[in-house]
Amino acid sequence: MNTALRKALSRPVAIGLQIGSVAAILLLWYAVTAGSPEDRILSPLTLPSPGEVLAQIKSLWFDAALTRSIGWSMTRILFGFGLAAVIGIPLGILAGCLRSVEAVLRPITVFLRNVPIAALIPLTLVWFGLGESQKVFFIFIACVGFVIFDTTAAVLEVDERFVQTATTLGAKRHHIVWKVLIPLALPAIFNSLRLLFGLAFGYIVLAELIDAKFGLGYIIQIAQRRGPREHIYLVLFVITLIAFTIERFLFWVQKKLFPYMFAEE
Repeated sequence: MNTALRKALSRPVAIGLQIGSVAAILLLWYAVTAGSPEDRILSPLTLPSPGEVLAQIKSLWFDAALTRSIGWSMTRILFGFGLAAVIGIPLGILAGCLRSVEAVLRPITVFLRNVPIAALIPLTLVWFGLGESQKVFFIFIACVGFVIFDTTAAVLEVDERFVQTATTLGAKRHHIVWKVLIPLALPAIFNSLRLLFGLAFGYIVLAELIDAKFGLGYIIQIAQRRGPREHIYLVLFVITLIAFTIERFLFWVQKKLFPYMFAEE
């Protein structure tokens, strides 16, 4: 195995190690849940076996309305995260261009990026009540601070020599913003949004634990209260699969939009 510091692995070796790590986890899972319920290392109530989890796929799909719940969760994520992007990106660009705006927004972004996410649930319930608006704005509030901060950082990281060159050539301030700063910051902004979108999937489960009629978080809540517990593990796998698929799609879009960033690959 290559142990040189920071030296890249060949693709076959990297894929082999990734498959091996997953196989090791599955083997350990099987080992601690093998045998009859009385003979297991871990009780079925604590951790069901892989076979018991897979056996509940049909129940999850039909009885728990998995497809409808995925649709509800995705809708809430898209509205909440989309609103965070629509508001956060312009504010971040403005903050990156004007240090006075960045100074005004910094305390807000520091608060939003460090506040415990669970603490937002009672606040959003007070502000927006029960219903869809509470869930959408929960996602919005949880994500917008990160969007503003990362967008600001992307604009500030544009090399000053590009601004100086444009100024020397007679470009006005608004030309520098629209034709220099924003285009050069866009790759980093898009990359940040791609990574932040995964956070929204984690947040939606928390949002849907309160008065949701459908959603992936709602399935987890019902499974925890009434069973079957296997639904919890299946939903976690579903969330991971959906989030990974979307992340890979956005990465493909990123490579198409900014191919020069990946020229060395």
